[in-house]
Parts: sequence; structure tokens; C-alpha cells
Amino acid sequence: MSKPQGRIAGIDYGTVRIGIAIGDLETNLAGPYETYTRCNIQLDAQYFCELASAERIQRFVVGLPVHLDGHESQKSREARQFGEWLGNITGVPIDYFDERFTSAEAEQILQEANLTKKRRKARIDQLAAQIMLTAYLESGAQSQDSPDSID
Repeated sequence: MSKPQGRIAGIDYGTVRIGIAIGDLETNLAGPYETYTRCNIQLDAQYFCELASAERIQRFVVGLPVHLDGHESQKSREARQFGEWLGNITGVPIDYFDERFTSAEAEQILQEANLTKKRRKARIDQLAAQIMLTAYLESGAQSQDSPDSID
């Protein structure tokens, strides 16, 4: 079985800010891309369509903030709605992946880097997206046929 090729984007969904990481399916490496501050539905759609095109995104992975017991939360449902919208406007397939503890892990990494609170806030969402996307890539979920990596 050949390894998937192309680029993949991890999404740390938020109602105000969305963290974005980009990964390479051949190398299984992911890096922070940027934090997008939401504007309105039209500008958000334009941004994500341009992102998908410019970065040649083959798949978006939207992080799901689930409870400790694995059950979905209200934020999980919002993230799924966002993912459905994202797939519809870009035409790019969507996967979902457990993002438990990614923000806490990102915050700890940024604190250890001795960044100011302002600089941590500017980077936390994209770092959380990178942590989630790295876990997704390491899990091998991208090579499965299922469009949904968490249920």
C-alpha cells in the first residue's frame, strides 16, 4: 500500500480564533501555520478557500474537544458543524480527531519558552493545531478509509 501524498491542514476550532497547522502526508511532519481571527461568514469562506488552494490541501482535520470519558461536548458539536461547513465551501474532505489536552500542552510549551502572555496568546491556537495534527498523522488515521477518525 503506497503512502498518501499531499498536504493536510489541522484545525483547532474556536468561535473567535482558529489555529491552523499544515502537515505533509509523505513525511508525516506538521508545523504551525497561523492563527486566523474569524470575521464573518463570507470572509471566513474566502480565507479557507484560498488556504486550501494556495497550500494544495488534500484533507482538513478538525479537532474535537471531547470530555475525559470520550463523549462529545457542545464544543465538539460546534466543531463538527464547522467541519461540515468547511468541507462544503472548499470541496476538501474532512476528518475529525480528538484534541483533548492540546491547548494545555501548547500553553505549557509556550510558558517553558518564556514567552510573554501576549505572544503565547498569539501562538497557542496554531501550536494546539500542530499538536493535534501530529497525533493524527502518528495514529495512521489518514491512511484509513473512514472519513471520520473519531466517533
